[in-house]
Amino acid sequence: MKQVVQNYKSGELAVLDVPVPGCKPGGVLVRSACSLISTGTELMKVSEAGMSMVGKARSRPDQVAKVMQSVATNGVGATYRKVMGKLDSYTPLGYSLCGVVEQVGTGIDDVKAGDLVACAGNEHALHAELNWVPKNLYVPVPDGLAPRHAAFGTVGAIAMQGVRRGEPQLGDVALVIGLGLIGQLVVQLLAASGVRVVGADPDPARCGLAARLGAAACGDPASAAVEGAVAELTGGHGVDQVYLAAGGGSNQPVEVAARLSRDRGRVVDIGKCRLDLPWNAYYEKELDVRFSRSYGPGRYDPEYELEGRDYPIGYVRWTERRNLACFLDLMARGRVDVEPLVSHVADFDDAVETYQRLKDGDLKAVAVLFRYPEHTAEATAPAVTVPAAPVRTAAPARPVKSPVRLAFIGAGNYATSMLLPHLAQRDGVELSAVVTTTALSAANAKRKFGFAEATTDLDAVLGDPSVDAVFVVTRHSSHAELTRKALLAGKTVFVEKPLALTEDELTGVLAAVEESGNDRIQVGFNRRFAPLLQEARKRFGDRTGPASLRYLVNAGQLQHGSWYLHQGTEGSRFAGEGGHFIDTASWLLGADPVSVYAVAPPGNEDLQVVLRYPDGSTATVSYVTTGSPGFPKETLDLVADGKVLRLDDFVRASVYGRKKWVSSRLPKARDKGQNAELAAFVKAVRTGGPMPVPLESLVATTAATLAVRAGLAGGAPVTLARAR
Repeated sequence: MKQVVQNYKSGELAVLDVPVPGCKPGGVLVRSACSLISTGTELMKVSEAGMSMVGKARSRPDQVAKVMQSVATNGVGATYRKVMGKLDSYTPLGYSLCGVVEQVGTGIDDVKAGDLVACAGNEHALHAELNWVPKNLYVPVPDGLAPRHAAFGTVGAIAMQGVRRGEPQLGDVALVIGLGLIGQLVVQLLAASGVRVVGADPDPARCGLAARLGAAACGDPASAAVEGAVAELTGGHGVDQVYLAAGGGSNQPVEVAARLSRDRGRVVDIGKCRLDLPWNAYYEKELDVRFSRSYGPGRYDPEYELEGRDYPIGYVRWTERRNLACFLDLMARGRVDVEPLVSHVADFDDAVETYQRLKDGDLKAVAVLFRYPEHTAEATAPAVTVPAAPVRTAAPARPVKSPVRLAFIGAGNYATSMLLPHLAQRDGVELSAVVTTTALSAANAKRKFGFAEATTDLDAVLGDPSVDAVFVVTRHSSHAELTRKALLAGKTVFVEKPLALTEDELTGVLAAVEESGNDRIQVGFNRRFAPLLQEARKRFGDRTGPASLRYLVNAGQLQHGSWYLHQGTEGSRFAGEGGHFIDTASWLLGADPVSVYAVAPPGNEDLQVVLRYPDGSTATVSYVTTGSPGFPKETLDLVADGKVLRLDDFVRASVYGRKKWVSSRLPKARDKGQNAELAAFVKAVRTGGPMPVPLESLVATTAATLAVRAGLAGGAPVTLARAR
């Protein structure tokens, strides 16, 4: 998708292609219809970015103070690198929009896909084609309200909070200094509240607009017209409230406010203007100076904005979400009219030019809207979130006493043929318990491999403190839930692929990691541990340019009656097995994929899956069921930097470069890495060291595997959005 960004160091503005945000729990994914440029706040940021470093420092003394503190703590060199790194990065623009709900996260029940919502937040209502917005920062748009008007919701809530801070009453007289976007809305809100308003702005056009929208009188703050209007409307006493909606470095607004306020009047700062209060003037009138904090109560509170924890209405009547809803209601009922404020509507693709025209003064505007293109096949492609691996909060894993005690949940064909034979003969390992749903299979495993106990009581095994690690080797549909339970029980977990069959299952596993602080997990992606492939990768060496990888999987037909055919409960074949091949490709390329594109011919299970990586590398996995059974199951080619690596079904490998290397044909059965993988897992359990594969990689591979289904359904590439 596209998003407007700015580099604060260079001042560069750009419309970048960025990953689609994931639809996390507690919020909605919104496709933008219209977004509003704040001609005050945003242009101030744009102007600051164009300043010299000295100018930036002068404009943000608060940040300079933080830098000096960092110098005292970390030294000049470290602080310089930190500051330059932060400055020389893209930051988003925008904070007020209207769009259509495209996807609903778990825990959301007040809107559904297709609903029109107004959104707020400088991290969530950005100038971007898609935004993830948490619950307390969006509200449904009333019927009949146009999206271009609903896009004013956030700035309307800012104006409304400023008015609430002034506590106006019927019959009051108020002065609004600064008749830009916020000032014009304040004028209308006050007029709708039964307050007579005087506006002050040096721009005659803005004064004329405010007069049309309900101001009793307007004029230049330096002229006698404003003072005369105040005297006439108040009988010479002065205004009840002054609303400072101006910006800039002049101290004139606070001086005018003191001169034209009544005794014990209220001065409310909404904008960002200079506030050198003339002490005598404010003291003698005992003026009440108040600040209005953005959209209202809840702003800057992460529990409110990000976690969706609302404030009880009996204690906090007007939160930022309630202000937003109230402003939309006023527009829908015709009490506030924003259409006269719309000076210009620009296509989103012309965002850079629009900002430049505003900055240069070529475009004189109170409010400017971006309109977004209609949905296209690619624009409406689904997105799969790669959840962020939770930060572990528990104490780090500690070494365990020998032997390492293992329990197995499940004792099917794969467990008994590919895992247990390696573990049963490994020194320093004790097979403590095997859990199955049928007593006979557990008894058979106990007899064959020497388990100390065979049981069908899962809770007893998970609750046994002597068990160090648990293997989950059951049918695919139970993997995520069993893994979740084992993690919550504090066990190190080896789960055979797949880790999860749905995004919700993956989210549940990671929620267990976060809740327990236990991130000791390994998924049975064994091919990266295969000795032959390890040696070939070493011979291939490092690369500097992007690579092209082709992985042909000649999967063949399943036998009639195989539980792999139960796709309704156990997922597709690729969902169950595809993680092997994606993990191998990602390991060889040294990164996690950023997008997935999948196509399939009608009538069979053949798949072509194209993975794209951050450095431009691509991997194509051809997963076919219609090939000859006499052809090898897995062949792989990796091409980069004038070199080629070839793997032939874990029997022979070769590397072609400046020198050619070819392995000898393996005399024994193919080694796909299970033994080495188990050795690495047992070592991690015994020593308390890092798990063989980082959790972030396991999650990314699982998300990419799940994205294949979404891609087939949508017929377009699926962006793998990294959650924060």
